[in-house]
This record gives sequence, C-alpha cells and structure tokens, in this order.
Amino acid sequence: MPQMAVSASPIRPMEEMQIFRSSEAALHPTVSITPSEPVKRLGIGWRWWFSESVHLPVGNRIEFRFQGSRHLLALYNEGARKSGETSIDGLCSSKLRGSEQKLTFVPAGRAYREWHETASSAQVTFLYFDPAALHKSDDSKNGLAAKIYFEDPLVWETASKLKKAIESAETNCAPYLEALCGVLAHELSRSDHDLVREPTPVSRGGLAGWQKRVVVEYVEEHLGEQVCLLKLAELARLSVHHFCRAFKKSFGIPAYQYQVQRRMEFAKSRLADRAVSITDIALSLGYAQTSSFSSAFRKATGWTPTEYRRGFE
Repeated sequence: MPQMAVSASPIRPMEEMQIFRSSEAALHPTVSITPSEPVKRLGIGWRWWFSESVHLPVGNRIEFRFQGSRHLLALYNEGARKSGETSIDGLCSSKLRGSEQKLTFVPAGRAYREWHETASSAQVTFLYFDPAALHKSDDSKNGLAAKIYFEDPLVWETASKLKKAIESAETNCAPYLEALCGVLAHELSRSDHDLVREPTPVSRGGLAGWQKRVVVEYVEEHLGEQVCLLKLAELARLSVHHFCRAFKKSFGIPAYQYQVQRRMEFAKSRLADRAVSITDIALSLGYAQTSSFSSAFRKATGWTPTEYRRGFE
C-alpha cells in the first residue's frame, strides 16, 4: 500500500513501493506550510505520483512555499481569502480573493510562494508528479508553462481523476496514471489561444457566494450531526426544493452526499492519529455503530478504516 502521512513537515512518498531513504526524500520535497500547527494535511503517493489534501482553518495567515524536481498542480477546492498573493518566479503575481475551482501550475524547478488570510475554511489539493511521468507525451518535450489562478474545466476534470486514481492505491493502476498524465500534459500545454472559445453559460439557479459560505461553514461545524436540509435551506434563505436544486448545481452533488464526503475527509485525518480509536472517530462523526462508519468509509475510499490506518505504520 502506498505510504500515507499527516504532518506539518515534508511528507515522504514512496518510490516503486519502497520508502525513500533520507537522501532520496530530500530530492522530492512537498509544499512547506507556515505556520504548521493549525493546518491539517494528508498525503498519499507512490512511484511518480503524490497527492496531498490540505485543510486551512478560518482566520489564519498561512504561507505556502515550494521549489522541487517535481511538477506541482494546486487545485483550490473550496474557500476564499480575505487577502493574499500567489506568485511563481517569472510571472506576475495574483491577488485574486475568490479561489474556488481555480488552479495553479508550477513546473519543476520553479519557485512558488503563496499566502492566504482565510475568510472561510478552505481546502487545497496539491498534486506532485515527476517529469518522467510525462516522458511519453509529445507536449511535455516543449516544456510546460507556469500558470497562476487559472480556470480550465478540462484540466480540473483530469486532475481530479488523477487524484482519485493515486488515492485508490491500486497496484495495477500505473498505466492509467501514465495515461492521465499524458492527457494532463496536453491540456496544460495549450495556450489561451488554443482553447475553444465558447460563450460562457450564465450560471442560473446555483447558490450565491455568501450562500455557499454559510452552508459550508455550517456543515463543517456539524460533521457529527445529521444536518437537516430544512436548516441549510433556512441559512441560504431558500425553500428546501430550491435549495436542493441550487446546491447540486453549485457543488455537483446533493447536499447529503457532500456532507458524507466531508465526514470521510475528516475521518482520514483522524485515522492518522493512532491514539484515537476507530470507535471514537465513528462516534464523533455521528455514527451510532462502528460498523456503519466502516461501511460508509469503505464505500467512499475503497478501504476499511483499519486498512487505511495501517498505511501510517
């Protein structure tokens, strides 16, 4: 099983199913996060690929720094910043506040720095992949350009598939990962002029920014409870029917499924702490029985909680 870790210090992935020696690990650093204490991070990876989920609390000034031999792709899943700046050597920096569904690509060897003062809880996914993973792609020969805070649905979709495949920990998925990297390289290599310019559809029926923030914050604060749709609808000042339709349009999944996903992400970070029993984790998330939690966790991740925890040994 690929190595998993929750740590404020650099996370050491696995290479060909073997843990890196200290000298090798230094060649493949992960993003440095300062300060480390309020941040939760969970990483898993092997061979050429590594995926890391980072959860940022509300109201903190957090700084990211990275420069290494691997490419880095950041996916800003949710959250917003009151202020902040994202920069890559050689590019103009970005101070955009709204980061949801944005991406930042840092080619191997380039220096990246970013800081956030979070306005709401935020989640960022860091995907690291070795340039060797792109050796079969003709697009990779010409090099990949750095990009800051850009939007590209195709890159987002492919990167999400890559993240899911890495986290699946299937030993026979290497050909699929290589194929995804080839597709990702092609999509990242497109210039703005290469993109098909279609009229951007007006988003109708989705939640407004303030509605998404209050709903997400409420779900995060009540992961151990069965959140009532009526309550969420009241927070968004909508009828239940309108809220359910608007939520799915904004997040791509129903509100109940979203809460389950957030519970499982929280469970992953708790399972890294062996001092906390699986039963206690289940109870803290509102499951009356450990078996119910185990079933939900396995359905979401493909592993039982016990199997997942063994990866930290």
